[in-house]
Amino acid sequence: MKTLTHWIDGKPVEGLSGRHGAIYNPATGAQEKQVAFATVDEVDAAVASAKAAFENWGTSSLARRTAVLFKYRELLDAHRDEIAALITAEHGKVHSDALGEVARGMEIVELACGISVQLKGELSTQVSTRVDVASIRQPLGVVAGITPFNFPAMVPMWMFPLAIACGNTFVLKPSEKDPSASFRLAELASEAGLPDGVLNIVQGDKVAVDRLLEHPDIEAVSFVGSTPIAKYIQLKGVEHGKRVQALGGAKNHMLVLPDADLDFAADQAINAAYGSAGERCMAVSVVVAVGDTGDELVGKIAERARNLTIGPGDDPSSEMGPLITREHRDKVASYVTSAAEQGAVVVVDGTGHCVEGHEDGFFLGVSLLDKVPLTADAYRDEIFGPVLVVVRAESYDEAIKLINDSRWGNGTAIFTRDGGAARRFQLEVKAGMVGVNVPIPVPVGYHSFGGWKDSLFGDLHVYGNDGVAFYTQGKVITTRWPDPADAGINLGFPSHS
Repeated sequence: MKTLTHWIDGKPVEGLSGRHGAIYNPATGAQEKQVAFATVDEVDAAVASAKAAFENWGTSSLARRTAVLFKYRELLDAHRDEIAALITAEHGKVHSDALGEVARGMEIVELACGISVQLKGELSTQVSTRVDVASIRQPLGVVAGITPFNFPAMVPMWMFPLAIACGNTFVLKPSEKDPSASFRLAELASEAGLPDGVLNIVQGDKVAVDRLLEHPDIEAVSFVGSTPIAKYIQLKGVEHGKRVQALGGAKNHMLVLPDADLDFAADQAINAAYGSAGERCMAVSVVVAVGDTGDELVGKIAERARNLTIGPGDDPSSEMGPLITREHRDKVASYVTSAAEQGAVVVVDGTGHCVEGHEDGFFLGVSLLDKVPLTADAYRDEIFGPVLVVVRAESYDEAIKLINDSRWGNGTAIFTRDGGAARRFQLEVKAGMVGVNVPIPVPVGYHSFGGWKDSLFGDLHVYGNDGVAFYTQGKVITTRWPDPADAGINLGFPSHS
């Protein structure tokens, strides 16, 4: 069985712990690989490699850094099908979805290629007599990223290209469930000319995560994952003096007003709820139907849901693939059962779905739950699977209160033809990313991604301007070239004159 190893100092490094994690093909249920789990010493070796590489990389020219990143972008483009196939084999999402993930990750590489503009400083001349003040941004040093299973290529690319473009060196701990795509990203970075030690990968579990959070030579940690772990990452990272950005879970609401195009809204609800089997932090998991739109909208969504083609991600006819593990599949299915017991109407029940020839795969059909009580587990919890919840509201005011009362605030959307209602919604809703007739409002690379409330722990979002600010620290330089007339003693507070 193939064993996936660490990537340290520009080369694969065999694991020494003797501990491994299973890597499954979710479409077949078979274990096809294993991944070595790092020891504390192996994490330390990766950090030491990054620290040594920072001595040169941190002071290298912007031209040198961007030359490597331009070459890296070319290699990613040439290998995008290969990377997507690795994602499909270990995560399960359909190939077209995996290709989209690679493309969105490449947006951040493209942003990093233009880092010279983002790092351009400021200069104020003659702020006082013969005194100038400049502001510059400099890299932090060694930084780390801890990334989730649902986007094994895109989320790492949200982090390390921008971090290394800013002059930092990076240690990545990808998900142990589907690590091959991240490993391939590191190989291609080396092929592009990235110096050894600038990007390192340690595979593993909590042992590796805790060591990264405790290590005195790591200056900052980026994380994407569930809310409980995001809280843990922030608390432990800050305890050890680190800058932290930790993106947590979500329960994204899609508000549909009576004037909306219901066919369009139903199409978008299907796309946003069931794409990637619902394993997206920006998936729509709740539709809020306002007024008398509910019955018609639910009927349209149900009709479309029943016609989705579910199968292996490498089958071009499949529209949705399996879930990541058997355990997660079973947990997601349990929410459909409990919803019925807790007062919801099960309109579409996908829990008994079976894919012929793949009976051992981690497949689950799509489910649609209507009139879900706000006290039901299906509404209160982040399900992270192909289960769409519909709740009813009599008015816009009731709907916005319902959304704002959620403990999460990652993304949200409104579907309407009314510009005034849309403008009011985007100003009043308590969420970090808002879509107007756009169900998954993931920002482009030059804007930042991040939520509010229990969807974000830390002050700065990822990529965009926030990403650059997170991976750099400011310095202000005040300069004077004295004239003989400036001589003399003056113990007063300096004044600008």
